[in-house]
Formats: sequence, structure tokens, C-alpha cells
Amino acid sequence: MSESIQVSRRDFLKKMASGSAVAATAAAAPGVALSTERPKRYAMVIDTRRCIGCQACSVACKTENDVPLGETRNWVEYIEKGNFPNVRRSFLPRLCNQCEKPQCIAVCPTGATYKRKEDGIVVVDSNVCIGCKYCLQACPYGMRFINPVTGAADKCDFCLHRVQNGLVPSCVNTCQGRARIFGDLNDPESEVSKIVATHATTVLRPEMGTEPMVFYIDADHTDERDAAHQGIYIRIETHRRQQKRV
Repeated sequence: MSESIQVSRRDFLKKMASGSAVAATAAAAPGVALSTERPKRYAMVIDTRRCIGCQACSVACKTENDVPLGETRNWVEYIEKGNFPNVRRSFLPRLCNQCEKPQCIAVCPTGATYKRKEDGIVVVDSNVCIGCKYCLQACPYGMRFINPVTGAADKCDFCLHRVQNGLVPSCVNTCQGRARIFGDLNDPESEVSKIVATHATTVLRPEMGTEPMVFYIDADHTDERDAAHQGIYIRIETHRRQQKRV
């Protein structure tokens, strides 16, 4: 065997060993993401069977995020329907759906609204927002408002400041009935991922094609527009400034 071939083989083995060591170090080092890892995709499941309409989530949200008086990031709708004596009341918590394909981003002229690559949360940079209200009109769920203090668009962001520190959103933390479950949908071992995989869930206005990341179990989506078709009494009550459901 020639010396040149021996050297070549020796170099090859050195490179292989070096590559293996780097791979082993990356796998062992805490917090080091491998290239094959999927980014987080935070989502929320709301089990309306457990919701009692106590509004604790709404109060916690306003306190945690210093939401101005008269505005809401998070609210609960009361839905009454039926004909006496067969009348029932159900509850439908509402918040930003953190859509996979958010329409609010497409219309933002300054890039103030964007979706974080690391976890999919849709956020608003109040320092860049010019308050044009395009995103308010584009959101098919009526989840946004203009913050009278900052003059910028505002909405739920899953309490990003809490999530970044390993905590769940304030509304999840305060829910007495444990109706809200939050976690990484891309992690098959997370509770939220398992629930979505094993339960029948719905989303708000699926026909809009935004692919919401807020999923509901046993939610009543009917509204006044359905009353004429069903021939029953339907009333939706909400404590937010904008009374009409979007």
C-alpha cells in the first residue's frame, strides 16, 4: 500500500472521529438545538365543558398585561339558546388565535406585526406600529384593538413574557376549572399535543383558512345568524366594549 493512500485513509478517519465528537457534544450539551429539531409551536386547547364563565381568565389577563380600561385581550362569551323550557347557557372563551397563516401580518405596512420563528406566536412591536388599523380590519376574529396609551395595535400574545421564562399564560394559570391547556403542539409528549390528537376539536371560522392554534372541545359556535334557520332563541352576551361577535 502506498504512503499517499495511507495518509489519505488516516486523514479520513481523523475527520470521521472529529465529526462524531462534534455530534456527540451537540447531543449532550443542554440547550443546544440539533438541526433536525422542529421549532416550538405553541397552542392552546379550551375545554368548554370545564368552563364555568367565572371571568377569572379575563381579570388575570388585564392585570398581567396592564390592559387599559374598556379594552380586552381575553374575554368569555355567554351563549343562551333554545325555547322555553329547553334553554341552555354555554360559555365560549375568546383570545387571539395565533394563526398559522395570520391575515394581520399580510396587511401590516411596517412589519410591526409578525410571527416569531422560534415558537409561532404572533406579536406586535408597538415601537414600529403606526396605528393604521389595517390589522384590526383584517383579523376575522375581532381580536385586536388600538391601545389608547401606546397608540399601537394590541392583542393577546400568550403572555410571551411569561412563556419565555418557562411559565404558562396568566389565563391558563388562573383557570379554576382547568379548562385551558397550553403547550408545544410540535412536542408529541406535551399535554396539548396529546389532547388535540385524541379529542374532537374545533376552531373558530375554519373557512377563513388562517389555521388557528386555539382549539376548542365541545364549543357552541352558533350565533344570532343561526336563529332564523333553527327557529330558536339565541342570545350572545359579552362584557367587552364591542358587543357584536365577529
